[in-house]
Amino acid sequence: MIDIDHVSYTYPGATEPILRNLSLQIAPGEFLLVCGPGGVGKSTLLRLFNGLVPHFYGGHFRGRVRVWGRDTLQHQPRDLADLVGFVVQDPESQFVVERVEDEIVFAMENLGVPPPMMRRRVEEVLDQLAIAHLRHRHVATLSGGEQQRVAIAAALAAQPRVLVLDEPTSQLDPHGAEEVLTALQKLNSDLGITIVLCEHRLERVVQYADRILYLSPNGESDLGPPREVLSRIDLRPPLQHLGAVLGWQPLPLTIKEGRKFVPSDLPDFTSPASPSPPTTTAPIARLRNVTVRYGQHEALYRVQLDLPRGALIALMGRNGSGKSTLLKTLIGLVRPSEGRVELEGRDIAPLAVEELARHVAYVPQQPRSILFHDTLEEEIAFSLRGRRLSPTQSAIRDILTRFRINHLIARYPRSLSGGEAQRAALAASLAGDPQLILLDEPTRGLDYHAKHALIDTLRSLCRDGRTVIMATHDVELVAACADWVVLLSEGEVVVEGSTADLLGNSLIFSSQIAKLFPGQGWLTVPQALDGLGWRSP
Repeated sequence: MIDIDHVSYTYPGATEPILRNLSLQIAPGEFLLVCGPGGVGKSTLLRLFNGLVPHFYGGHFRGRVRVWGRDTLQHQPRDLADLVGFVVQDPESQFVVERVEDEIVFAMENLGVPPPMMRRRVEEVLDQLAIAHLRHRHVATLSGGEQQRVAIAAALAAQPRVLVLDEPTSQLDPHGAEEVLTALQKLNSDLGITIVLCEHRLERVVQYADRILYLSPNGESDLGPPREVLSRIDLRPPLQHLGAVLGWQPLPLTIKEGRKFVPSDLPDFTSPASPSPPTTTAPIARLRNVTVRYGQHEALYRVQLDLPRGALIALMGRNGSGKSTLLKTLIGLVRPSEGRVELEGRDIAPLAVEELARHVAYVPQQPRSILFHDTLEEEIAFSLRGRRLSPTQSAIRDILTRFRINHLIARYPRSLSGGEAQRAALAASLAGDPQLILLDEPTRGLDYHAKHALIDTLRSLCRDGRTVIMATHDVELVAACADWVVLLSEGEVVVEGSTADLLGNSLIFSSQIAKLFPGQGWLTVPQALDGLGWRSP
């Protein structure tokens, strides 16, 4: 079992502890979900289990952590590797070798696993996570979601007693996330492996958890069964949010449980479809028969798209379908093998990335990769100067306030939590007045409150005439704010249409509310409450 006894921890240079007097026991075979707002110490808590805190990060540590009897202060992370499998937020950062199969084998070699057993375990985890077709690929060529599954496979192959995962589905499409969580549930129920999982997209995982640990900004925690904790906290998935507003008891954890509360005589109401992108003016960008190849692999094939001004367009599709490549093509980081990309009617082929970046903002899947200054203040100032604007104190603070990170102005950007780094990268990229904004998985690491704030910001940008293109697997985000959806598969545009049409009729890319009320045209909680005739008391 895992025993955390009155643990407090302060990072080097910090004035306040990130964890305060935390005590917790995790039983063998338990599935524990850790949640809470960004920056409250969720990732720090996970790092306690394998000794990364405090051995790697330093700082001030008080209390005791025992993992199956081993005191993490007395044992280095390498001494805990046979007990604890760990998957970080940014899987690319934990890869050691180049090929997928070699990465899966690496930890087992260090633990002295016999070669015949290694072969068997490799085949098992490749099948469990549906990545057998990737075994000979270089990890650098994989999509973000594919990298995440490879990292999980590498951790599983060592067959630890506890598997610790930091946002393991944040880069996975809905089907891929379900496959991974189903595999984790089977490992938990069939083999008794303890699972400790941190996740912001609670709608994907609450039904699998035995208990939820909620960490709050004031240092307090709430621990208990999922229904009880979700009834007490305000960070709820759409299903539980709707159930709490309407007083459903017991609070449903799954769509199946929620359907018991759906009235049989629903009113004849359909919410208005999301508007089509405006076509009265020339589009800000166009792709004409764009094909992109990585070696022999066609990441995009003859893509034709018009990107109107003032529209918020979501790119959706399975992992590896070409969404990230399309964004990189629009800012010139990837050049087409065939076809033409236009920005403001001008072919971008002869333009350098530096020139494009004055007009196009881009936030990649790994936000820390574009943060490189000593303080967040310097980061924003650099972005403003790059767009030939004056980096005044008022301009910098206005940008940071918009993303609710003005209190981090003096912090080193790469030391921020996952959610804080995401907001910092958004702030730096949107400094100035970019007309085309490209976001790759923009809600990764964001809690529900931060996501709602982001939605407000994106809608405001679109009202000002800017165009936002986001590649995302976050169905609830798309349901809440997108005007138009483009569905990609194997590098081709399969279909495009209004958000209501595509999400309301999809078997995979469908919001919780659309699943709960099929055929009603409702995608979000406000639409459902309006359709049900609910009025706030």
